[in-house]
Amino acid sequence: MAETVLAKDLMREGSTAYQAGRYPDAAAAFLQAARAFTTAGLKLDAAEASNNASVALLKAGDAAGALRSAEGTDQVFAEANDRSRQGMAVANQAAALEDLGQLDEALNRYTSSAELLKQSGDKELRAIVLKSISGLQIRTGKQLQALASMDAALDNQKHLSLRERLLQKLLRLPMDMIRRR
Repeated sequence: MAETVLAKDLMREGSTAYQAGRYPDAAAAFLQAARAFTTAGLKLDAAEASNNASVALLKAGDAAGALRSAEGTDQVFAEANDRSRQGMAVANQAAALEDLGQLDEALNRYTSSAELLKQSGDKELRAIVLKSISGLQIRTGKQLQALASMDAALDNQKHLSLRERLLQKLLRLPMDMIRRR
């Protein structure tokens, strides 16, 4: 019980530090929370804390630490049949791999994440991942796939800004031309 209270306090501390832009402090608090949740036998909460640490570590410039923190958490969520958090865990791994320059593996994990988020019905998170896929596809010379990924991302968003609506219309032109061939 005491470990659970401590872990929740550490989660709040981590969130406060993250929102203040103190990413190393946030990561440290989230990692301590993950250990406390693990000690208390709360695997899902520990995995969530580890994923929060992964995001903070990536923001702090420690991509290798971010990857270590997120590795295996997707399996915890898979065992709990939580496709949404599993998809986000895989996306966190992909983001770390992308920063480490492992672009092919990052693309594979982003693609897995998008599929998991599709299964979960979480269109907003899926749109974010599809945008990451599109950006990575552009970086790796896969422009046509990038257009399709961005189009799918925009289709998954509930509300589009004026800029996004314009982009969606522009994306549809080459996509329509390709379909007519």
